Amino acid sequence: MCIHSLQSHEKEIYTIKWSPTGPGTANPHAPLLLASASFDATVRVWDVDRGVCLHVLSSHQEAVYAIAFSPDGQLLASGSFDSTLRLWGLKDGQLLHTYNTGVDPGVGAATGVFEVCWNHDGSKVAGSCSDNTVRVLDVRKGLWYQTV
Repeated sequence: MCIHSLQSHEKEIYTIKWSPTGPGTANPHAPLLLASASFDATVRVWDVDRGVCLHVLSSHQEAVYAIAFSPDGQLLASGSFDSTLRLWGLKDGQLLHTYNTGVDPGVGAATGVFEVCWNHDGSKVAGSCSDNTVRVLDVRKGLWYQTV
């Protein structure tokens, strides 16, 4: 039995992620959310219990391949083939920061971000990029910490 069918992306959905919030989590009083990332260059944040889209995150210019909730469920990181890793506030769906990954010198094209993940305390987020690197962002300082 389907509880809700969450529909509104205009192209294929590439990935989905559950928030670390809701009953039974370290953040039990925050609502349980689901985020979906699509080839339509948007991320949608859903209230699953009510079956409604809370936010459409739409600043990317290319397909969004990766999303990850911060450990406290307050932020969402998104990675796209538009050479950006973006951080979003989930309280209001606002774009907080855009970090550019630059150009892959091997091909002279944008360095896409294919995966993002947070460390345990939410102070760093890493992105795996199309130029065969992993870039680590220090969220508190707003700077790329290192490239591996």
